[in-house]
Amino acid sequence: MFERNKIDTGNDRANQAAVPAEVVMADGEVLIGHFVFASSRSFGEVLNSDAPFIEFEPHDGARRYLAKGAIRSIALRTVPTARLADVRRPLAGEFDPYATLGVTRDASPEDVRHAYLRLTKAYHADRFASVELPDEVRRYLADMSARINAAYALVEAPVVAVKKATMRAEPVYSSPSRA
Repeated sequence: MFERNKIDTGNDRANQAAVPAEVVMADGEVLIGHFVFASSRSFGEVLNSDAPFIEFEPHDGARRYLAKGAIRSIALRTVPTARLADVRRPLAGEFDPYATLGVTRDASPEDVRHAYLRLTKAYHADRFASVELPDEVRRYLADMSARINAAYALVEAPVVAVKKATMRAEPVYSSPSRA
């Protein structure tokens, strides 16, 4: 039979590799995107093969085939990975929980909560569960979700501590007095 969640487009993305690059064409056009080829081959094999064209997918457009003879230069790019925030040392280095949440340091707890909920909805993995995404995008979404959760926990910790300190200890059950 067939799978309802998978659309057959003729491209088997699971068996394809992508190499991010900046390409300068002979006419001076600069393309930024990635080369797409079978994962069983290396990028060097693809470039040095006898095929006159190579498949390229620009970031702002659809896949197309580039003539190898029309390529002036190729600069390979590295895709930066999202690093998780170190929760044990959250304020060391460049991790600022307020900047991560997009609020100021004097924001009210309600504003912080609204910013947290907005970002959580935007980066949650379940939102993109039905979409076929590259692995680096999935990792980025997971890292951003973890970073947002860590930032909210750090910003919310003083508020929770104040609530616990001001909360009066009430007994769970009190029996009526014996008079």
